[in-house]
Amino acid sequence: MTFTNDKAIYLQMADRLCDEIIAGQYPEDSRIPSVREYAMLLQVNTNTAMKAYDQLARDEIIYNKRGLGYFVMPGARRNIIRRRKKEFMEQRLPDLFRHMRLLGIGIDDIHKAWEDCEVSHVS
Repeated sequence: MTFTNDKAIYLQMADRLCDEIIAGQYPEDSRIPSVREYAMLLQVNTNTAMKAYDQLARDEIIYNKRGLGYFVMPGARRNIIRRRKKEFMEQRLPDLFRHMRLLGIGIDDIHKAWEDCEVSHVS
């Protein structure tokens, strides 16, 4: 994984695990990789991975079964999507609209780009 400088590494790791949960790689109540396994996979310090897992546990995305590891919380996928939609609508969309106005991009342009994108993903 390539990390960016705009966000702490442990938060980027937490985001990646959330992406994997949304994608269905880890269904509800399924075990996720151990802290050590995930740290090795992403080539980061184990303490950094532990911070990511602690954050996800605080956010009620994963839970720990003592001696067995970490598991995906029931409803985690739905909660991640709900939070991300809210964040997108409140934080990213206003900036996107501002850029659209500045560049003269209308909703018809967006609709066409959306259709073109769907077609290219089907091919």
